[in-house]
Amino acid sequence: MYDIVVIGGGPAGLTAALYAARAGKSVMILESNAFGGQIANAPRVENFPSVQEIAGAELANKMFEQAVSHGVEFDMGSGVITKTDEGFTVTTEYGSYDCLAVVLATGVSHKKLGVQGEDKHGVCYCAVCDGAFYKDKSVCVVGDGNSAAQYALYLAEICSEVQLLTMFNRLFCDKELVDRIVANNKIIWTKNVTVTEVLGEEKVEGVVYRDSDGAITYADTEAVFVAIGQEPHNEQFAELIKLDEKGYVIAGEDCKTSCEGIFVAGDCRTKSMRQCATAVSDGAIAGFSAAMYVDKIKK
Repeated sequence: MYDIVVIGGGPAGLTAALYAARAGKSVMILESNAFGGQIANAPRVENFPSVQEIAGAELANKMFEQAVSHGVEFDMGSGVITKTDEGFTVTTEYGSYDCLAVVLATGVSHKKLGVQGEDKHGVCYCAVCDGAFYKDKSVCVVGDGNSAAQYALYLAEICSEVQLLTMFNRLFCDKELVDRIVANNKIIWTKNVTVTEVLGEEKVEGVVYRDSDGAITYADTEAVFVAIGQEPHNEQFAELIKLDEKGYVIAGEDCKTSCEGIFVAGDCRTKSMRQCATAVSDGAIAGFSAAMYVDKIKK
């Protein structure tokens, strides 16, 4: 039996595992995709304390290596939690793990546009993963937030042109990023528009968008990078813990859920700001709190 099982291997989960392990607890961390979470796909991380600039993949790898160096074990799979007399059992596609406490750090996934043609080759959700395929080509970025701004700037370095389409007349991100976008002559920023269709037969050949006056524009592009937000996937835990109307785990800054012994960290919980730094903060609190909970029930 493990003291703590952490479900999710992004910054929040890795930090929770690190803090729990440093508190002397046996820890298993489970990840269904790739360790590092969405930060691993960030072109650059420039707002993480003490680090001037780092690739998201490098930062994620450092976090993973640090956790493992402190004895954290890891496995692949997405976990389902069952409450038992002794604590909990977390079952994955590959096995089951008994534990005294659980930290949920399941993160979020990319939202889709939900328009005709979005299933075409060339509709992408990660600029780092797929940007290189469109070197020296014209591409489009859809979104208003920090990720969209970062995608646009990253793609402008390798693509011939970047069309940035935003639903509002502003970007919801750091002012520094906005200033860099405005100053970049390879980025064409079109405001107050909504994408209604992705054109092309098998691969992307263009997009259709509508402005606030109802006018329709057809724009040529060879790829569409979608960065319109995120959504949680906590439905499998709904019988044990309370979720809000959007599916986020209800918990305050103490990271305690409605079920004693289950803690939550990172983007999957109710919070006003979702950044790598806030995920790490949650992870530290949840990991330490889970360790203290284990100490209490072992007495």
